[in-house]
Amino acid sequence: MEKRWVYKAAPAPEKVKHLAQCLSIHEVIATVLCQRDICTFEGAKDYFRPSLDHLHDPFLMKDMAKAVNRLNEALYRQEKVLLYGDYDVDGTTSVAMAYSYLHPYFKENLSYYIPDRYKEGYGVSSEGIEWAIENGFTLIISIDCGIKSNDKVAYASAKGIDFIICDHHLPDVEVPAAVAVLDPKQSDCPYPYKDLAGCGVGFKLMQAFCMQNNFDPEELYSLLDLVVISIAADIVPITGENRILAYFGLKQLTEGPVRPGITALKELAALKDEIDITTIVFGLAPRINAAGRMGDAKRSVAMLLAKTKEEAFEAAKSIDESNTSRRLHDTNTTREALLMIEGDEFLRNAKSTVLYKEGWNKGVVGIVASRCIEKYYRPTIILTESNGMASGSARSVPGFDVHSAILECSDLLEQFGGHMYAAGLTLKVENIPAFRERFEEIVSRTLADELRIPQIDIDAPLRLSQVSHPFCRIIKQMEPFGPGNMAPVFASECVYDTGSCRVVGDTHLKLRLTQDGMTEIDAIAFGMADHYPKILKGIPFDVCYCVEQNVFRGVTSLQLRIKDIRFRS
Repeated sequence: MEKRWVYKAAPAPEKVKHLAQCLSIHEVIATVLCQRDICTFEGAKDYFRPSLDHLHDPFLMKDMAKAVNRLNEALYRQEKVLLYGDYDVDGTTSVAMAYSYLHPYFKENLSYYIPDRYKEGYGVSSEGIEWAIENGFTLIISIDCGIKSNDKVAYASAKGIDFIICDHHLPDVEVPAAVAVLDPKQSDCPYPYKDLAGCGVGFKLMQAFCMQNNFDPEELYSLLDLVVISIAADIVPITGENRILAYFGLKQLTEGPVRPGITALKELAALKDEIDITTIVFGLAPRINAAGRMGDAKRSVAMLLAKTKEEAFEAAKSIDESNTSRRLHDTNTTREALLMIEGDEFLRNAKSTVLYKEGWNKGVVGIVASRCIEKYYRPTIILTESNGMASGSARSVPGFDVHSAILECSDLLEQFGGHMYAAGLTLKVENIPAFRERFEEIVSRTLADELRIPQIDIDAPLRLSQVSHPFCRIIKQMEPFGPGNMAPVFASECVYDTGSCRVVGDTHLKLRLTQDGMTEIDAIAFGMADHYPKILKGIPFDVCYCVEQNVFRGVTSLQLRIKDIRFRS
C-alpha cells in the first residue's frame, strides 16, 4: 500500500542550535526535541528525567474533594463499597489497582464487579446495580465507565446507593447525578491534563485519598505497574502526566517487585525481562483482554490480584488459553470480513466499511475492524448480534474522528460511546442498512483525500554516517514511546544494499545499507520482501526508519527498522 511521507515542520534554527549547545547533543536530536516543544534546558531535564513530584495535584480535578470526602465517610461508617470496572484492560487494571490500594482499609467491606460483555454490554448495567442492592453496597465507584450512565446512576440513587464516577470518555451535555464525577474531559473541569486513561483517573482518586489521610505514598506508587498497562493498552497519549506514570510503571515492571500475575503472564508468553510499551501492547494486553473477550473478565482481575505464584499461574494459564481461542476467532472472522468486502462492488469502492454478521464473536470485532483497516485504509465498523441487537466496534484512520461521525447517526442508535479513533455502538438490526448509508455519506463528505492514504510522519532527514551508538543511546532515553511521543523517524536518500540483502521469514528483508560507500549499517524491513528483486539489481532507494539497538548473542549493534522504501527509478 502506498504511503505518504510527511516531514514535520522544522523548528527555528536558533532554537535548535541553542538546545544542542545546552545539552551537548547532535542538532538532529535537538530538532526532534524542539518539534515536541522541548526547547529549553529545564524542559529537557523534565523530559529526560521524569519525576513523581511533577504529578498534578489531584484536587485540581472537578469534584475530587467531594469524592474523597464520600470515600472517607464510607470508611468511617464501615459501608460496603463496590468497585465497578469495564471488561477491557483499562477497566480490569483500574479495578485491580483501586482494590489493591483500598483493601487494607476497607477489608471485607470492599468488593468488585465486572459486567459480562455479552449479557450486560458496555458501561454500568442494571444487573450490576441489582447485584449491589442485593449484597448491601451503599457506594459504587465506577472506573473507566459511567460518564453516560445517567439513568443507571439515578436508579441506584433511588435505591440508596451513591456513585463516584471515574471516567475519561467524552461526556454528554448532562452528566450523571452522582456524588462526584471525575472526568478531566468535562468542559468545566480545570484539571490541567486531559488525556488520562480510566485507570489514571482512578489513580488520581487514590492519590487524593492518600494525601487527605496523610498516608505513605510509596504503597500508592507500587501500583503504577497496573497504570502503565492501562496507558499502553488504551492507546492514550504518552505525554505529560501519562508519560511520568508510564515511565515509573515500566521501571517497576522491569526492576520489580513484579506482581505474581504479571510474572505468570510473562513466562507463559515467553516475554523478555525488560518490558516496554510495545511488549505491553502486543504481549500482556491481549492476554488480559482475552478473559473478557472470551468469557469472564473477573478472571483477569483475580490474576492481577493473586498473592502467590501458584494462584497466579493457575489464573494466567486459563487466560492464556482464552487468548489462543481469541486468536482463532480473530483469524476466522477477519478472513470472512475481508471476503465480504472483496465480493461486494459497493463495499470495495466505498469510503467506509460497515459489516454485520450474526454469528461473529462480539469479543473480537474491534480487532477485526483494525485488521480490515490494514488492508482497506478507511473508517471501519464491525457488528454482530448481541441480545437481539446489532452491537460492535468502530475503528478509524489517523486524523478522522469516528466518534463524531457516529454521533451524527445517533438517531439510528440505541447506545454508543468512545473516543476519536475507537468507539462502541448498539443499534437495532433493521437499522443497519440506513446506518451504513448514513455513515458512508458522512465519511465521504468529511474524510479528506490525503487521510485516505497511510501517512508516515518523518522527524528529520539524516545521513547514515550520523547514526552512532551515542546517538542511539539518547534516542533510547526518550522512551517510553507511544502516541504523542513516538519513536523518532528519520529519512535517508539514495541508499543501496551492499549485497547482503536476503529474505527472512518469507516476508521480511534483512539488509546492510550504505549511503556514501563507506558507512554500512544493518537494517530490517518487516513485510517488504516484494522489494527484494529491485534491491538485488542495485537500484538506489530512499528509506524512512527508526534507529534501534539490536542485541544478538550478547552483542549489541545498531540497526535501522525500516518503515518504508521508495525507489528512485
